[in-house]
Amino acid sequence: MTSAPAGDRHAPAPADDGAGALRRVVPPARRFLARRKGVLARLGLWSLVESAQAFLVGFAVAHAVDEGFLAADTRRGLLWLAVALVAVLSGAPVVRGVFAQLAGLTEPLRDGLVRRAVDRSMALAALGGPGGTDRAAVSRLTNQVEIARDSFAGLVLTLRSFVFTAAGALIGLLSLHPALLVVVLPPLAVGLALFLATLRPMAAAQRRALAADEALGDHATRSRAALRDLTACGTGPETERRGAELVAEAAATARVLARWAAVRTTALGVAGNLPVLALLVAVPWLRGRGVTAGALLGAFTYLVQSLLPALHTLMTALGAAGARLLVVLDRILGPVPVREAAPASPARAPAPGGPRAPGARPVPAVELRSVTLAYGVRAEPVLDSLDLRVARGEHLAVVGPSGIGKSTLTRLVAGTLAPSAGEVRVAGQAVTGRAAAELAALRTLVPQEAYVFTGTVGDNLAYLRPDADRADLDAAVRELGLRPLVERLGGLDGPVRPAELTHAERQLVALARAYLSPAPLLLLDEATCHLDPAAEAHAEEALARRPGTLVVVAHRLSSAVRADRVLVLDGVAAVCGTHEEVLDRSPLYRDLTGHWHGEPSRRP
Repeated sequence: MTSAPAGDRHAPAPADDGAGALRRVVPPARRFLARRKGVLARLGLWSLVESAQAFLVGFAVAHAVDEGFLAADTRRGLLWLAVALVAVLSGAPVVRGVFAQLAGLTEPLRDGLVRRAVDRSMALAALGGPGGTDRAAVSRLTNQVEIARDSFAGLVLTLRSFVFTAAGALIGLLSLHPALLVVVLPPLAVGLALFLATLRPMAAAQRRALAADEALGDHATRSRAALRDLTACGTGPETERRGAELVAEAAATARVLARWAAVRTTALGVAGNLPVLALLVAVPWLRGRGVTAGALLGAFTYLVQSLLPALHTLMTALGAAGARLLVVLDRILGPVPVREAAPASPARAPAPGGPRAPGARPVPAVELRSVTLAYGVRAEPVLDSLDLRVARGEHLAVVGPSGIGKSTLTRLVAGTLAPSAGEVRVAGQAVTGRAAAELAALRTLVPQEAYVFTGTVGDNLAYLRPDADRADLDAAVRELGLRPLVERLGGLDGPVRPAELTHAERQLVALARAYLSPAPLLLLDEATCHLDPAAEAHAEEALARRPGTLVVVAHRLSSAVRADRVLVLDGVAAVCGTHEEVLDRSPLYRDLTGHWHGEPSRRP
């Protein structure tokens, strides 16, 4: 029988001021845009046409009045109005050209976000153990990805339009008379500053609203799956109360969001109306400084026809689409959310690298205490009462015949497999049942089949460390001997197509990714089997120089010789020691050594 949902597995996302989310989102956003310079250039060219259009409208109106109608030259006035009409009508092909280029940004963004959301959900399902499914995945794959695509498209359109339209309008005001800028710019700046002050709390409110929506969806999914248990156990009223609390929380966050939307609307009204009012009030002052009637009319045209509509659209987009986009991108691109877990006792699970009491034994990087693993009640155990301690900074090689339990051992240490009996600890912390995000902070497991995804070289290398800068990526490429492959693919921004890489090249990419991982423990499960001996030696030596602990499932004698210690699994009794010690104590290791050398061992 499944257990009744006593509470939510996902802790609500902490509300921050948006600065942290911005720091997390900016690096991948910069890489995304850097790979699409051609699309951005074409979009900029169309926007320059829009800037010229904005300039011509007000300029033509001003000259139509001053040089045409007020000068009793109706023909000239009509010609200038015709120029303004052509400028207005040219907006249609400009919009069409802009939208044609916009698809080159929005569709790759959507595809990348979908891949990222699936990767996160699969990682939780694969590494999270029991209950490790990601129930917020449906919201991310449908609602949130579409929010991101639509918000991004709207933001690109409005930001581009405002920048180029404002440039054209301000240049036009300056060309008519510099005094016009003195009147128009201050109220514009005040309104815009007031609006920008609302963006950060608006983003925090948007984040809380999304977290409440996900928590409510998670509770509904869990409750629906356990309806029979709820009825049988009589816990329906408790679950109902919890659901009512989540509904109330979602409603409260929606009200807060609505209040900030009202503040934003007020700022929008100030920015949209003050410049026109200031211009009207300043008409006598402007006339006294030689501003003509045509220039005044042109200034009003710039404000009403170009500048203020562009500002209104920008503020609406930044306040709504911009806040939603930042929050959604952070939830999809950010680290896997930590699930609630009981806090570990400081005496039993000290933090990695934390202080120890005087006289206490150093906390090992890996510790197995009487670990037994059997795949079935009546099955013979693969590992039987195994005790093992691996010191911090140590390089351990695990050897043994195929099927003896080497991969099982790495999965136990990685926390993706629970022992039948005994305890597995990494950096002093029990790994069984621990959340995926917590495990990822403790260790990195590189399997035989290297995972490489479609994207850039840099994206693949930074997969376990999204904040890695270019210097970090270059260091990993240099240390792992990846330079020829990276140059062949076109550099760190070059595209990676997994089907076009050999197995060895995929393994090199995965090893360089592991080199960048912040986890203090690396587990290599036949992760170099497709490399030639020289490349394998180079990779293992680089990973051993990396701060932290290295555990390698060896398939060549050279891997075992390079290690500080060797663990031999023979299905009867494990033997651990230096290469020379194990060679002396383990008949199996002597046989394996002879096999690796291509000749039978002569040692008794």
